[in-house]
Amino acid sequence: MVHALQSRGHIVAMTGDGVNDTLALKDADVGVAMGSGSAAARAVARFVLLANDFSVFPSVVNEGRRVIANVERVANLFLTKTFYAVVLALVVGIGRFPFPFLPRHFTIISALTIGIPGFVLALSQNNRRAMSGFLRRVLRFAIPAGAITAIATLVAYLIERNADVPLDQARTVAVITLFTIAIWVLAILCRPMSWWKYVLIIAMVTGFIGTLSIPGMRNYFDLPLPDPRDIANAIGIGIVAAAIIEVGWRMTDWSIPQPATTD
Repeated sequence: MVHALQSRGHIVAMTGDGVNDTLALKDADVGVAMGSGSAAARAVARFVLLANDFSVFPSVVNEGRRVIANVERVANLFLTKTFYAVVLALVVGIGRFPFPFLPRHFTIISALTIGIPGFVLALSQNNRRAMSGFLRRVLRFAIPAGAITAIATLVAYLIERNADVPLDQARTVAVITLFTIAIWVLAILCRPMSWWKYVLIIAMVTGFIGTLSIPGMRNYFDLPLPDPRDIANAIGIGIVAAAIIEVGWRMTDWSIPQPATTD
C-alpha cells in the first residue's frame, strides 16, 4: 500500500508498533512508531512518540516548517551578497580600477543587512508548508537581485570617480548605495511584515545612519562624508535599483512563496 501510494505521487506516513510494521515504516516517507512498540519498529521510524500521544504532531510539523522556511529566507540574504560580491570582483578585475570597498566596509554592511537580521529571522515563526525546489527558488531571487545590486553600486562609484571625487569619498558613496539596496532586499525577504520586522529594519537603518554620523565610528570604518549632492546621488541610485528588484519580485517568478506566520 505504501509503494502504491508513493507511485501515484503521494507523501505517505505510516504508524505502527510491531515487528510486522517495520518494512512499511522504513519505506514510508514519514514513519511514526509508538514509544511502547517493539525495538525494531522504533529503530526504523523517523519519529517515535514516547508518550504514544498524537497530539504533539502539529507542533512537530510546525517546527519542521519553521526551520526549512527560515533557512530558505536566510539563504536568500547570504547568496544575494555572494553574487554581488562575485560580480564586483570580476568587474574590478577586468577594469583594473580600485575596489569600491575596504574589508571594514563589508563588515558594517554585512552586519546590518545580513548577520543581525539573519539571526533574528532564523528564530521567527514561519508555518509555510515545505516544498521541493529549494535551490531553484533561492537562485531565482539571489542571482538577479545580486547582479542589480552590483551594477547599481558600480555605477554610483564610477560616477564619483569620473567626477574626480577622492577615492575614500567615492567608496563612501558606494557603501551608501549598497546599503540602500541591501536593506530593501531585507525588507522583501521579511514579508509578510509584522511590527517586530519593522522595528528590525528601522534599527538597522538607524545603526547605519549612526555609523555615518558619529565621528569615531565614521573614522573607524573609514567613511569620510562626501558632499550632500553625492550622498543624494548614492541614495537615488540605490532607490532606483531597489525599485527594479521590487518590480522583478512582484512581476516575475523571482518571488519566493509567501509564508503563513503566527507573528
